[in-house]
Amino acid sequence: MLSIEPVVTWIKVEQPTFDLVGVVLGSFRLAGYLLLLALALGIAFGVALIRSRRRPLPTPMDAVSLHLDA
Repeated sequence: MLSIEPVVTWIKVEQPTFDLVGVVLGSFRLAGYLLLLALALGIAFGVALIRSRRRPLPTPMDAVSLHLDA
């Protein structure tokens, strides 16, 4: 019978390290992006509210008028 021994290959792997500074800076960057997004959406919503409230409201008679003069 053929007897083949299993081949074991060893690979050297660096010991993993935890990059706390990278995690903190990444979370600050994410918070900054979310802050800018919230600011932009808030400004857009505020401008939309201001523009919608500046439009003149129709007079109460327009709702029941038949507009015969037009």
